[in-house]
Amino acid sequence: MKVVFAGGGSGGHFYPIIAVAEALEEIVTERHLIAPQLYYFAPTPFDEEALFENRIVYQNVPAGKLRRYPSMKNLTDIFATVYGYFVALGLLFRLTPDVVFSKGSYASVPVVLAAKTLGIPIIIHESDARPGRANLLASRFAYRIAIAFESARGYFPAKTRGAIARIGIPVRREVAHIEREGARELLGLDITVPTVLILGGSLGSKRINETVLQALPDLVSFANVIHQTGKDHFEDIRKTAPVVLEGSEHATRYHPFPYLNAESIRRAAGAANVIISRAGSTAITEMSLWGVPAILIPIPERVSHDQRTNAYAYARTGGAVVLEEGNITPHVLASEARRIMSDPATASAMAAGARTFTTADAARLVAEEIITIALSHEPNATAEIL
Repeated sequence: MKVVFAGGGSGGHFYPIIAVAEALEEIVTERHLIAPQLYYFAPTPFDEEALFENRIVYQNVPAGKLRRYPSMKNLTDIFATVYGYFVALGLLFRLTPDVVFSKGSYASVPVVLAAKTLGIPIIIHESDARPGRANLLASRFAYRIAIAFESARGYFPAKTRGAIARIGIPVRREVAHIEREGARELLGLDITVPTVLILGGSLGSKRINETVLQALPDLVSFANVIHQTGKDHFEDIRKTAPVVLEGSEHATRYHPFPYLNAESIRRAAGAANVIISRAGSTAITEMSLWGVPAILIPIPERVSHDQRTNAYAYARTGGAVVLEEGNITPHVLASEARRIMSDPATASAMAAGARTFTTADAARLVAEEIITIALSHEPNATAEIL
């Protein structure tokens, strides 16, 4: 059994692939099937450690972006995509995989086009409330289409509707469940006050970071602050924060990190009373599984078409409030966090609403479908491991 994963460019596209790989491993172990050969086709490996841990072989397949604004790079990147198509075509012809699973994004386009050419079954997963262009293209020849938001269904061509199922978003095992017991002590937090966890996406958010820095004196006056800044922003924030908090008796309540690994995010989320975050689909799904109230600050629509739609779709569960980036100020951000945490009834209702958004079995549902397709191609894959 051979499976090719396609997509990438951000954690929201990459880590659901890892979740599906984990689920595949669980299923083949349970059923005593021959272990699958897994491959990841993308312009960059994104997280080489995660690929290695899940025995996924990386293959470089170039791809070009199509930007939403005028740029000469749109023209030159067409050639990158065409070149990537021929690279993917050669790799797929040589490897002869049973199925291609695509998470979308520009990185997936050469791979799914090559898979279509060779007649390889394609499963796509759309994480956002409004599908991206790559998945809309791939949907025309996809065998199955998985979605996370019901609103996404209406964007796909009518002839594909029978192949669509809403399953949620695959989430890695290691972050699906949080550590509440002793999390504050392990992180060195002040246990007498609540905790705000700030997540700006896998790369961080300059705008959120700037607003948080200005709000810090107010925030630390009533809460611990765990702040994932993004690796590129960490040094500037590490130098600026002590200046901002100079003279504050609660300066030690601020805890910046360039990046939170799986173990750290489990503890941070377990300690958090409210999360301030971008509105990436994977982040929303994780917050839903964690059952933590959220303040969402979506990337503006002129930059990213999906986050604003995601944010309001999730907010309708009652699990989050949405603050538009253009409207946030340090005072508004701190006040909203204080409002949620100071009212137990509000916080409890938001936590309950959050848990209604998704379930934890999306990765397994995708993996089951992949195995069904693969076994239909390879009857010998059912042989038991000796």
